[in-house]
Amino acid sequence: TQVDTLINTEDRELFADHLKLIGEPIARSVGCKTVKEALNAAAEIGYPVIIRAAFALGGLGSGFADTAQQLEELCNKAFASAPQVLVERSMKGWKEIEYEVVRDSYDNCITVCNMENFDPLGIHTGDSIVVAPSQTLNDREYQMLRNCAIKVVRHFKIVGECNIQYALNPDSMEFCII
Repeated sequence: TQVDTLINTEDRELFADHLKLIGEPIARSVGCKTVKEALNAAAEIGYPVIIRAAFALGGLGSGFADTAQQLEELCNKAFASAPQVLVERSMKGWKEIEYEVVRDSYDNCITVCNMENFDPLGIHTGDSIVVAPSQTLNDREYQMLRNCAIKVVRHFKIVGECNIQYALNPDSMEFCII
């Protein structure tokens, strides 16, 4: 895997730009460095939103906000440990699905397995039971997410293993890469 691939997949804005280029959906997200920026982003995205502290492991400084007041409280906590927050569209209650994908330098690509969080999106992944393979996806959903995962891995020319995480609306075929 090339260095530019690591840069393009770790930088949320670059990652989103690349996904748009290949027509794959990503949750609407805005990086913010102040509470005021976060409030403006949430007003533009629309409540409810999820706040994620950038560069923080284990969900530190993350949470859901239904109002500007809740957002401000979350941002104050997040900014105590991180220089930036991501304000994202909330998909609380959606299924959380992951695909493990391996690609070699000859562009052979396989999905090793897929996994489904037992809890819906909104429960931090580290606090959730994960089931492999997924148990609630129908074949159409399974193939849609699998094809997307392979397309993304090939676009970024990832060599080796990676995982692609999704939020999948349980009432439709709408999904986003998270």
